[in-house]
Amino acid sequence: MNKFFPNKTALYALLSSCFVVCATMGVRQTFGLYSSEFEISGGASNTEFGLAVAVHAIFWGIFTPIFGRLSDKLGGYVVIIPALIFYSISMFLMGNNFISGIWLQVNLGLFVGIGLAGAAGTILTPMVSKHFPNENRSKAAGIVTACGGLGMFIFPILASIFKNISSWQMSFILFSIILILMVIPGFFVKLPETQISTTNSNIDQRSLKDVLKESFAHKGFRLLVLGFFVCGFQITLIATHVPRYVQDIGLADWTGMAILALIGFFNIIGTLIMGYLGDKYSKKILLSGLYFLRGITLILFIFLPASNLSAVLFGTSFGLLWLATVPATNGIVAQIFGTKNLTLLFGIVFLNHQFGSFLGAYLGGYFYDKFGSFDYAWYLAIVLSFIATALHLPIDERPIQKSQATT
Repeated sequence: MNKFFPNKTALYALLSSCFVVCATMGVRQTFGLYSSEFEISGGASNTEFGLAVAVHAIFWGIFTPIFGRLSDKLGGYVVIIPALIFYSISMFLMGNNFISGIWLQVNLGLFVGIGLAGAAGTILTPMVSKHFPNENRSKAAGIVTACGGLGMFIFPILASIFKNISSWQMSFILFSIILILMVIPGFFVKLPETQISTTNSNIDQRSLKDVLKESFAHKGFRLLVLGFFVCGFQITLIATHVPRYVQDIGLADWTGMAILALIGFFNIIGTLIMGYLGDKYSKKILLSGLYFLRGITLILFIFLPASNLSAVLFGTSFGLLWLATVPATNGIVAQIFGTKNLTLLFGIVFLNHQFGSFLGAYLGGYFYDKFGSFDYAWYLAIVLSFIATALHLPIDERPIQKSQATT
């Protein structure tokens, strides 16, 4: 059995990415906890707050394939370092009350979007995957994604502590400091020492135009793109609006923080399990089952009587399913097309994820301001779960040259 780490570069890339992703994804997980503060201090409505999160989702999606292309050629640190600087600046400005009107859209929208595009798990996961052969790739992706879950568990708790002992503004100042410190590990995310060999290495030698043409001509790739839209809609709807939702249905104030923290903690377990299973079983079947379980979990949470216990159970169960989509989705792209352009291609898949995120964040706020509840957003999230379940089943996971040889 080959050792897990092919070389020291792979080890440094994985460990460094874990630190960076823990911080970037952790900070993002706290934003929904501040919607009331933004409304009181900056006069931002739920629609405006949701729009700002939607804007950063779109910029996150747009810049991810661009940054992915740069990192595929030059190394991850080239995009990670400037992204962390933008992310840190946005936190510092919001901590100094730049949260009204256009400032909210620039800071929580544009700057956070650029920061996540270059330094979140969605780009660091494929960066790290490039260092590992196919038999270990899903496990490596699962480890990085799980560290994002660790941040998502820790940072909502930190946010609550910071708010209680000081102020919500101080939370953002401290987040700014943490993010700028992540530049240090970010420097160690570099290209592999040697390209990992794959069964479809001829695809890797093609031009960017040919790679994109080949990928979009592949039915499975198109279905994967459509399915990931659902993931974005659901997780951004929940992360942005569930704290306000649980308050409105009469649950204790701590339940919003608890749901987000539990999602983060159990996301660690879910992504590690999916990473392990993804190296042994069909990734498309795992994804179909995951989206089906998401639909069932949402139905139980929305339609059963509201209680603090149901909130805790929802955070636990949905956490297991939260970012567990990433190792399998990333793994299918690598399995079909190879790894040389993996960060770019996964970035394209992720762009459609962010269109879903935009609608999840924006429609949640819009429905709330227009109808006085989030119900229609939840109903849409449930329907999308079962659509995604069906979308993944026809995907052909075979390396592309093998599938072409048999057609």
